[in-house]
Amino acid sequence: MAKTGVLLVNLGTPDSPTISKVGSYLSQFLNDPRVIDIPWLARKILVNLIIIPFRVKNSTHIYKQVWTEKGSPIMLYGQNVKNLLQKELGNDADVFLAMRYKKPALTSVLAEMKKKNYSKIIVFPLFPQYASATTGSVIEEVMRIIGKWWVIPELRFVNQYYDHPTFIQAWKEIGSKHNWKEYDHVVFSYHGLPERQVDKVYDNDLCENHNCETEITEDNKFCYKATCYATTRLIAESLGMKESDYTVAFQSRLDKKWLEPFSDKVVIEKAKEGAKKLLMFSPAFTADCLETIVEIGVEYQELFVEHGGDKIQMVESLNDHPRWVQCIKEIVEER
Repeated sequence: MAKTGVLLVNLGTPDSPTISKVGSYLSQFLNDPRVIDIPWLARKILVNLIIIPFRVKNSTHIYKQVWTEKGSPIMLYGQNVKNLLQKELGNDADVFLAMRYKKPALTSVLAEMKKKNYSKIIVFPLFPQYASATTGSVIEEVMRIIGKWWVIPELRFVNQYYDHPTFIQAWKEIGSKHNWKEYDHVVFSYHGLPERQVDKVYDNDLCENHNCETEITEDNKFCYKATCYATTRLIAESLGMKESDYTVAFQSRLDKKWLEPFSDKVVIEKAKEGAKKLLMFSPAFTADCLETIVEIGVEYQELFVEHGGDKIQMVESLNDHPRWVQCIKEIVEER
């Protein structure tokens, strides 16, 4: 029996693209205090009385657009990566997949792992850049569950790998499928966060007081904004891009007090400037999902055409690319 258990964790997905299942998923997701970090009562009112009732129908429609005959893409790619990683690791470790929200639930997967009596468990959140709302939430929930075990094994958490050489190499190989020089501009679009969440990284300070767009320091090494820019610089450099060739932007915002520039605004601005072809990377997502397939591939495409552009080419996510599996293997073996 393997003495090490490896737990891959992604955000999650509804069980099916129906209003009831999407509503249940959104409720669990958005009621997480690390996702919407406002007082308990305000969060309950906002999520359960405003966001879900008014957004669940549209969200269900969007999920139907990404659903395949085999189910949710994020689940399918997760299972593929789990199986491929298991082949790579062989008998050295057992690999499991869980979702932070909905199924396969962390509680049930960890209960299965507990029966194996592992000497060590390595938890690998599938989020390259640390954010409290993603990696932080996974780590907290795993610690909450395992903290109740009588025998707690050695735990190793992979909290970020935004600059890992093989992670960058994976994006280089995928990005090389498209000749970026044939496009008018390249946009690196990351999932957005409220500004207050990146400010919380610093003790009595603000993100804007650090050079997060240009460097990684001991102060900002866990700042989501800083690591997104760092990932971009490394991918751009690997593909031979100059700083003027690309723009870093943030998508999926809920209000104006989120990280800027906003991806949709950048798309519109580039179209108005005369750009006809844009190439878009999404290096915060390790598997294609709503944000890449629909938000970029459909909604941003429509915005771009509406304002004078022709085509947005979305660079596919890491999904189950062999170099991505190799990256996970290397990081796991380091631990």
